[in-house]
Amino acid sequence: MPADSPARATARQTIALLTGAAGFTEHRPPSHPLPPDGPLGWAGYDAARERAGTRTGEEESVVYGTGVVGDRACVLLAFEFGFLGGSLGRLTGDRLAAAYELALTRRLPLLALVATGGSRMQEGMVALTQLQRVAAASTRLRAAGLPQIAVVRDPTTGGGWATVGAGADVVLALPGAQVGFAGSRVRPADADPHAYSAEGQFAAGQVDAVVPPGELALTVTHWLRALGPHTVADMPRPDPHAVTGAPRADAPRADAPDALPAAPLPRARSAAPLPETGREAVAAARDPRRPRAEAYLADYFATRLPLHGDRCGGADPGLLCGFGLRADGLPVAYVAQCGTPTRPAGYRAAARTIRLADRLGVPVLTLVDTPGAANDAEAERAGAGAAIADAFAAVAEARVPVTTLVIGEGGSGGALALAAPDNTHVTADSYFSVIAPELAAAILKRPPSETGATADQLRLRPQDLLELGFARSIVS
Repeated sequence: MPADSPARATARQTIALLTGAAGFTEHRPPSHPLPPDGPLGWAGYDAARERAGTRTGEEESVVYGTGVVGDRACVLLAFEFGFLGGSLGRLTGDRLAAAYELALTRRLPLLALVATGGSRMQEGMVALTQLQRVAAASTRLRAAGLPQIAVVRDPTTGGGWATVGAGADVVLALPGAQVGFAGSRVRPADADPHAYSAEGQFAAGQVDAVVPPGELALTVTHWLRALGPHTVADMPRPDPHAVTGAPRADAPRADAPDALPAAPLPRARSAAPLPETGREAVAAARDPRRPRAEAYLADYFATRLPLHGDRCGGADPGLLCGFGLRADGLPVAYVAQCGTPTRPAGYRAAARTIRLADRLGVPVLTLVDTPGAANDAEAERAGAGAAIADAFAAVAEARVPVTTLVIGEGGSGGALALAAPDNTHVTADSYFSVIAPELAAAILKRPPSETGATADQLRLRPQDLLELGFARSIVS
């Protein structure tokens, strides 16, 4: 990549790209000088550091401080790749730890602008253990309910990718950046270079978005608004006359003085009448003309910020996850099925989204619409059972209110895994069933002609779900 590419900009150029006229206030940690030629006495190390400082104007490979992106204050840290390849040594670790501590003390989000080749070999194990310092500092921020956003630049490899980068809550990447644990000089000679690119990592579910430099400041601003930190006082109250989900009965967040408001329910996107029979309910939910998740989300949010992938190498295009900002300013996390069988990567991405929202104090909206979990051999090999179990657990553990609207098919446990107990609502063109009526008839050894009668027996219509106590309301 050319040296003048935006992905190869200096640390301060990248900071300025985001903060603009709002400016940046640099901080420095207390000075703890290294011994001559570093902890290993590596011949020529001091001279190399001096040349790097002269070339870049920096004292170390990381710059950090406070700044404003859009209208949101945050702590920024930026790697200077021109300083020994943006590598991590003990003094780099001092700066990284200080940046995380600054975010913790001031209760600000941490924004990391990463460009690094990994740990500094001239400092040996002293350099490598800085990754443990970063992991511990990141964990403290996570426990405090403070968000971490990473923007990975070119290149982002080694331990810097595996801690500051991939360890963030949201990972954005600049186009064309080299991103991966293995750098270009240590990976197999025949390795596919696409796998080590921002675009390849996005395809593999490791990066949430590839963002052009010109859109980066606005994208980061939206993420900072959505992720907070929030308090209950910051949250707009939903219309008291609207039908909304009730807060969960679990204990509220420790940092929330009152119950967090639940996400308002979306409006039904069709005027379908209530079905008279179970067969009619199934037909309405399977109608290809019925509104799908994309239509509901477009109507519900002014701004959507997708989270992409399961961080395990997979992504499910039939499961949409992310955070959004409503027109009233309310941030809401969303998990939305799109009418296809949900794959293990989708359930893992859903669990990731729900747990992040819970940690940051953001209400969750789930839209249920699936004939069921994917049940092919590939899904089994990818851990379908464990992924579904984890989604159930994420919903059950959530301290923030989770609100569910069933907008189409509610196919067995694959749909129930994303439904909020005691806070599920249904549309008139939806159904929910322990099993599809065709499969129920087959198990009972009934002829296909009795599928309709079986659907009636299953009591899967919206009005049945309301009467049975599964649904709180039928949304119109």
